[in-house]
Amino acid sequence: MAEANRIGVIYNPHLGLDHSQKRWGLIRKYMEQKGLQYDFVQSESFGSVERLVKMMCDNGYHTIVVVGGDGSLNGAVNAIMESRDTLPDDFAFSIIPNGIGNDFSRFWGVSVDDYKWAIDGLVVRHVRKIDVGCCTYLDDSIPQRRYFLNCINIGLGARLIKTTNDAAQIIGSKKLSIIPAFVSRIFERKQFHMNIKIETEEVDGKFMSVCIGNCHGYGQTPNSVPYNGMLDISMITRPKWWQLFEGFWLLGKGRFLNYKNVHPYRARQIWVNNIDKALVSLDGIVLQAKLPTPMRITIKPDALDFIVPVIPEN
Repeated sequence: MAEANRIGVIYNPHLGLDHSQKRWGLIRKYMEQKGLQYDFVQSESFGSVERLVKMMCDNGYHTIVVVGGDGSLNGAVNAIMESRDTLPDDFAFSIIPNGIGNDFSRFWGVSVDDYKWAIDGLVVRHVRKIDVGCCTYLDDSIPQRRYFLNCINIGLGARLIKTTNDAAQIIGSKKLSIIPAFVSRIFERKQFHMNIKIETEEVDGKFMSVCIGNCHGYGQTPNSVPYNGMLDISMITRPKWWQLFEGFWLLGKGRFLNYKNVHPYRARQIWVNNIDKALVSLDGIVLQAKLPTPMRITIKPDALDFIVPVIPEN
């Protein structure tokens, strides 16, 4: 069993980033300068993070840190939630951003270059309880359960993620694949007939994209926070093609809810009954289930302890 003061670190290399190993060397050096005792393993593939975190949970680590992006964090959170009943009472986790999609770490004011702030947080160990989203669905008629920290995307948002991931396999860099993926989908305005029940209100109609956020949801649920026991929902109808530019501008400015094609809701549970063959993603990971509906999406308040980064005062 691991000693209580030893940190379990999972390092997920950044796809296509030439100086990834150099950056990891800087992270390790700073952790050692701060006197942190840690054991680390490097994930050999995108999907291995969940398995490695489960291994660390089984070995009794009191603190687990993921060096990676939102997708890596999603794998970690799923392993932690499934192991929650056997974890130490003082268990907590954190993230050192090291990816393209670092939306969850940016919520806490930490960008990919601010790894020292995240490490300083490990030293101080200021812990805050956070909510975790839970999605139950069907995969070939078999019930499944997945957790998420950031958001669920249905429709265009999930399709953009899939296109980016597919392009990254060809180009060899997820960062470089974002632009061609965005350009290829910028004028896509395909709508899907969806039936979604939000608490007691049933919404039935055609939507281009839906985002259910426990956090900022890549700008689509900008008012969502992972500690109010609620989920924010943005349902997006199809705009005219020239209105797309206004939508992307408002998205970049954090004012997406001002877009007239966005219909916002806030709820504790959502039933997704029909999505008309739309793709679904959780925290940037596309679900492989062909017919995942019906889906039930809920929030688990104060489910985990998160170690908050230390941001220096100006």
